[in-house]
Amino acid sequence: MKDLLKSRKSVNDWMERYGVRFGVYKNGVFNEQLFPFDAIPRQIPADEWAMLEKGLIQRVKALNMFLYDIYHDKKIVEDGIVPKEFTYESKGYMPECEGITPTHNIYAHIAGIDLVQAQDGRWLILEDNLRIPSGASYPMIARKVTRKAAPQAFRDHKVHDNRNYGEMLREMMDYINGGRGINVILTPGRYNSAFFEHSFLAEQTGAVLAFPGDMVVEGENVYYLGINGRKERVGAIYRRVSDEYLDPLAFEPTSLLGVPNLMEAYRAGHVGVINALGNGVADDKGIYYFVPKMIKYYLKEEPILQNAPTYLPFFKEDFEYIINNVEKLVIKDVAEAGGYGVMFGRDMSPEKLEEVKKLIIEEPRRWIAQEVVDFIDLDIIDEEGKPSPRKCDLRAFVISGKETKVWKSGLTRFSRNPNSFVVNSSQGGGFKDTWVME
Repeated sequence: MKDLLKSRKSVNDWMERYGVRFGVYKNGVFNEQLFPFDAIPRQIPADEWAMLEKGLIQRVKALNMFLYDIYHDKKIVEDGIVPKEFTYESKGYMPECEGITPTHNIYAHIAGIDLVQAQDGRWLILEDNLRIPSGASYPMIARKVTRKAAPQAFRDHKVHDNRNYGEMLREMMDYINGGRGINVILTPGRYNSAFFEHSFLAEQTGAVLAFPGDMVVEGENVYYLGINGRKERVGAIYRRVSDEYLDPLAFEPTSLLGVPNLMEAYRAGHVGVINALGNGVADDKGIYYFVPKMIKYYLKEEPILQNAPTYLPFFKEDFEYIINNVEKLVIKDVAEAGGYGVMFGRDMSPEKLEEVKKLIIEEPRRWIAQEVVDFIDLDIIDEEGKPSPRKCDLRAFVISGKETKVWKSGLTRFSRNPNSFVVNSSQGGGFKDTWVME
């Protein structure tokens, strides 16, 4: 471990050379910055990881079944498990996806599930990311660089190797592709916050990194336009473009980031899209409330991992509890991500609390409330080179292809502010490696 601490500056210098950056838009300005790395790894014991693995697989299987159901049979709605109006009012629900069946019925090929560990040791799910979850590349490159800077650390500790993520991703892409053509990673371009990851994963998987304008649809098939006008058929697209910008003829007409007529090829089953379109209805923070019920409904099992205690103002009893206790709750906008739209009641003035209550009364579907989970602190090395406790979460990556598997690693994010519970990279957080012990 001493080697790791000594190598902290060396690792971050290497990360700078590799271009390991994270871009953030703030006030209409794009700022690209180094994603700060902390050398003290998070260590998860083997038995604890085995429990997490089972719980994550269970959760993602249920979410995939929910997505198929919502866009096809709608049984969970008809049976009253999830309210109809609640589901179809979600900003993530896309009526254009009704009746479309993705390859092998898989919607969430890559799920980024955010967890925290409470002070009593319990792991709780904070949210599900099923649209375009990012972050896997950062622990991969950090581990690679740390092996150069402090090789002794991995000789002294039995840690699962995390270099297989690219292989897991490629196997899943090949399964979805089904031999129809090449695999492509579609990036919006270098000004996207996670562009480093797009290019890195293309290298790791052997997929083509495609930019806007690099693909066309002809006869319900998608083609990549190579050098000198050469065309290659595309079998699977790992898209890093938001749903609404993916096809300007089906969604946002001003989009220059997508592929015109992609929805025709997708609907015809001639190309796989990773992750599937319309997944936003399942990672809506309001729908999150119902995931434990989904597990019982679809799998006939008790949830292995629990949600953080959550209240929906959609329900009268929860609404009254929130209004009477808003000063001690966390209020979240269901459609926001990246740490935005999160308000801690304890930090608000009386005037602000009244304003928030008014918002909840006017738009109850827009908000959820959660108890403040006092999750554990992990030490980081602060600016003075001393250990300092910070709040940390964990983003676990679950890959659904022929099988559903959890990557034995993950992105541990920490708050750089010692008084903050917000760890998101878009809010200036840093990250550390996650060691799953053998």
